[in-house]
Amino acid sequence: CIRAEQAISHGLAPIVERLYDGRLSPQDAIDAFEMVYYEALIRKAFQQNPELASFDGQEHESLVKEFCDLDRRRIELARSEVALAHYQGMPRSSGEVGQLAILHREFAKKRRHLPIRQLMKHAGLAIQAIKPVFMMSPLSIARFLEPGALGFDLLLIDEASQVRPVDALGAVARAKQMAVVGDDKQLPPTRFFTRTLAEEDEDEDPELVTTADIESILGLSTAQGIPQSMLRWHYRSRHPSLISVSNHEFYDDRLFVAPSAYAEDAKLGLKFHYLSDGVFDSGGTATNRIEAGAVARAVIEHAREHPGFSLGVGCFSIRQRDAILDALEHLWRSERDVKDFFDTGVPEPFFVKNLENIQGDERDVIFVSIGYARNKSGYLAMRFGPVSAVGGERRLNVLISRARHRCEVFSSITADDIDLERGRGHGVAVLKTFLQYAQTGTLGIATSTEGEYDSPFEEEVAKALSSLGHQVESQIGVAGFFVDLAIIDPDRPGRYLLGIECDGAAYHSSRSARDRDRLRQEVLEDHGWIIHRIWSTDWFQRPDGQLRKTVAAIEAAKAVWARRDQSLADSTPAKASNAPTNPVEREPTLIGHTPQKGLTAEPYHEADFTVPTDQEPHEMGPGQMADIVVKIVTIEGPIHGDEIARRITSLWGLQRTGNRIVAAARKGISNAIRHRGITREGEFYSLVDGKETNVRDRSNVSSPTLKKSNMLPPTEIRAALFAVVKAHLGVSRDDAITQASRLLGFKATSEQLHEIIDTEVSGLVDQGTLKETAQGLQET
Repeated sequence: CIRAEQAISHGLAPIVERLYDGRLSPQDAIDAFEMVYYEALIRKAFQQNPELASFDGQEHESLVKEFCDLDRRRIELARSEVALAHYQGMPRSSGEVGQLAILHREFAKKRRHLPIRQLMKHAGLAIQAIKPVFMMSPLSIARFLEPGALGFDLLLIDEASQVRPVDALGAVARAKQMAVVGDDKQLPPTRFFTRTLAEEDEDEDPELVTTADIESILGLSTAQGIPQSMLRWHYRSRHPSLISVSNHEFYDDRLFVAPSAYAEDAKLGLKFHYLSDGVFDSGGTATNRIEAGAVARAVIEHAREHPGFSLGVGCFSIRQRDAILDALEHLWRSERDVKDFFDTGVPEPFFVKNLENIQGDERDVIFVSIGYARNKSGYLAMRFGPVSAVGGERRLNVLISRARHRCEVFSSITADDIDLERGRGHGVAVLKTFLQYAQTGTLGIATSTEGEYDSPFEEEVAKALSSLGHQVESQIGVAGFFVDLAIIDPDRPGRYLLGIECDGAAYHSSRSARDRDRLRQEVLEDHGWIIHRIWSTDWFQRPDGQLRKTVAAIEAAKAVWARRDQSLADSTPAKASNAPTNPVEREPTLIGHTPQKGLTAEPYHEADFTVPTDQEPHEMGPGQMADIVVKIVTIEGPIHGDEIARRITSLWGLQRTGNRIVAAARKGISNAIRHRGITREGEFYSLVDGKETNVRDRSNVSSPTLKKSNMLPPTEIRAALFAVVKAHLGVSRDDAITQASRLLGFKATSEQLHEIIDTEVSGLVDQGTLKETAQGLQET
């Protein structure tokens, strides 16, 4: 027939023949045709793109890993190139004449130095060549830099929403170009002395926009049409709930917020504590003493239970701030065991601030005290301090977006108590939304695409895993950043065992290889995710094999989470029997920063013995000084050579380690190496006794130099790393570095310390002493 002939002419002769002889029923013809059609497409695709036919996911991931390593190394190289360029640009003259001569004369003076303004005027170019980056406030620029004395290639204005145009123009005039960074949804500049200026000139043209009309340099830049772009990646919040209200109310849901590996009922994010008995003293102190007391008790409990997490308290008014501080002062008298938590010398000290002063601060945990409540007569005035004023919504935006891990809201009212007919203003409306979200976890908007699939490929993977009994969710996340698939932990339904990334539309729409292959996964892992990737070509060609690999990844993830849970249990201190009762229900934090249970270090002992003080150190012979060096090394080895010289200084009761002491120490060290069994590794010395290096806690040493990261012996760092890895069986590189630094007595892991320990980790991995797997660092 005609149709059969047409089908044969289009290459469908095998189907026509099978229909004629009965081998293919008409009901199956359509399925057979679609199979033939798609197989033809595949063959054509493989012919046109041979690399698809030979694609191997494991080999490709090796290339991706190599790219990521090279990308990081390129960034490090760029830093070195900048440092080198600066070094090469340093002035090289002898300083006999010119601006360098002025600097040399100032360096040599003991008193009567030139005022900074005069120094910058006469030697500013030399200073700028030595220190090309100036970090100054607008007031400092006006005070120290005379107009015309110094210019800059680039001016960067940070927190520009708080800088008035009149304050910034002096800096702008000194620069060739500028970049303005700020957020017009946060606090504006203080205008206490300029509130009535706009009302003074009634003849001013209302169409004319002047600098005085605009509150900040950010607004002026926008008004002048300077090109702008929005920084859409939100870096601070470790859980989407901490930024959801701000993202919706102020940024039109345009921020990219990384999803958390923990679901909404996990032990981090936004929490609400309702204090039904709270009373606002509207006719007297204008405070809520009951709420202040609850916040103070929660602060003390946090200091005792989670001292490794920084904490800040934000409140709506200065009076409520003072009430909280008064309550804390009362508790401190009886809770002296937590006084170290309130040390102001740490990188992120505890604070209590009102919302006018909290911008720029962030902490691991933030407590928010609403303060306002019904008075003793049961009346609730719809006045909420600065939040009710014009621009109050911006102040509230700052307050509710300060937390990295958790924000706990203490309130004596609920969202239902706020009447928007009586309490007008955008700030009050946002406060109602915030309280509603804190209570219920819902915003009343569609912020997630969970349950949908980005591609048929993802849907097939989800069906295959579901058929094996795994509970799978799709498109986990909010606000533009989603994990394709996630496996729910059957033992802990509040978290995801494994995130599965597929190379679907989201992967291919990334702007660069850095975005899709390095940054995205690093951000997810930084937020607690364990990520497994499935490549579509691999799945198409070898679905069974890929399914087995995914199931193995799920089992491996279970082991990782078990170790994390154990680390959390070990690092959470038992609650003291005399701890005060807190009526507010508290939940444990997820990540500890203290050395884990079973990991101990012996105290560092500094050498202290009698020496022949009738002779000065430089008067002793090499053999005599070698005896002293051997005793020091026996007590403190491995020890840095500079520290040996300092110890000799202290043994003799001297105040300064001069050149003669250093020379005497070096002679003693050389003699001890040749004749007394002392060995050297780099700049560190120890006895050749075959004993393993002990890990020592430096937290209570008297010599301040022992607390410097460059004074840590490599052998001791490696011993600490081995102890951490052995205790945990498998631990991530960053966690191993943090725990090793804690064992060595460092409360915080600085960037330099992190780099030094990380170098030793890489060395152990390269030597094969440790191995780094998907489960972390392990013993070989």
